[in-house]
Amino acid sequence: MRELIYNRLSVVNYARKWAFERNPAYYDFENLGGDCTNFASQCIYAGAGVMNPTPTIGWYYYSLNNRTPSWTGVEYLYNFLVNNKGVGPYGKEVTQREAEVGDVLQLGDENGHFYHTPVIVGKMGNRIFVAAHTYDAYMRPLDDYVYENVRFIHILGVRTY
Repeated sequence: MRELIYNRLSVVNYARKWAFERNPAYYDFENLGGDCTNFASQCIYAGAGVMNPTPTIGWYYYSLNNRTPSWTGVEYLYNFLVNNKGVGPYGKEVTQREAEVGDVLQLGDENGHFYHTPVIVGKMGNRIFVAAHTYDAYMRPLDDYVYENVRFIHILGVRTY
């Protein structure tokens, strides 16, 4: 297996282009529970360039009916990224200070249920700025959101064959 560099600039460029629109190559999940993790996956893919084609537990999108739960589900994306030992992007949970542009974060409630996956597109001092779908945003300050819990997922790299 070869290691590829995760292109954080490509993540930001993709997020900027599609934050307020929908890429027609992907289904818009706005009316099926929200489009945030679908958009985050698209951004990650823009930086990774590699999907994991493993059925059920991988991370891919070929069509509305041919995709993994991790492409569109908040918890599934987290589990894929932090546990992936195969091809595709992989990462780990980090502190806010360790998170970088091109990483993702997830917002949750007081019970540990995470429900939103924005993409980090800017950092200035201690402030984080995100792009997201469902509530479309680009360069929205994280501190504008109301949430009880947050976790940051740092993309460490990408593997390919």
